[in-house]
Amino acid sequence: MTKDTTVAPTTTGTLTLTLVRHGRTYLNQRRLLQGWCDSPLTRGGRDGVRTTARHLAQRPFVAAYSSPSGRAVATAAEILRHHEGVRLRTDPGLREYHFGDYERKHESVLDQVVAWPELVGSILDGSHPGLPGGESARCFLDRLHEAMARITAAHPEGGEVLVVGHGLALGVWLAAVGDGVLVPLPNASVSRVRLSADGVHLDEVGTDVADQGALGARPALALAVGATA
Repeated sequence: MTKDTTVAPTTTGTLTLTLVRHGRTYLNQRRLLQGWCDSPLTRGGRDGVRTTARHLAQRPFVAAYSSPSGRAVATAAEILRHHEGVRLRTDPGLREYHFGDYERKHESVLDQVVAWPELVGSILDGSHPGLPGGESARCFLDRLHEAMARITAAHPEGGEVLVVGHGLALGVWLAAVGDGVLVPLPNASVSRVRLSADGVHLDEVGTDVADQGALGARPALALAVGATA
């Protein structure tokens, strides 16, 4: 895995990125792979998002971004109910990894072809050619890092920015700017990255404020920068 150097610390103020994984969906509940395909939030998923929204109600967001996937937009919209005047922008670069022909199939089907640690390791280091019908790791990483670079570049003055996305996409980016450990992100969980003149700091990763548990989040993978799993 190559450490993400596209996200530079702000020069005129501290920028805090509050990253939220979307709420639990029907496909999450059934442990079906969900990348570019979509499904609605479950009742419990909506309740979890509302809990996270209340947790973040007093955060002074100056902007908000989301993956264009419906589950992420629905999550962001619920959070922004507490933040009048903050407009939601979508960025296609924040979309989840494309699982190709394995979309909507049970996780165990993919596990029979490639072990999850092996797949994620080769995604993190950019070497995976992509699952049939899906996207290559290099394409995924490039668009993801470019999206996060666009977001940070849009706020050189600093402030706090909301970013709503997906478990693997947000996890991969956090690993890239952090210590190379891919942490499972529960649905509706909160992570915070602070960028300032003295560097990039991970203040929290995957805090399960909505008590959604690890359903839909695969095990943590400790992956050294520049190495595969």
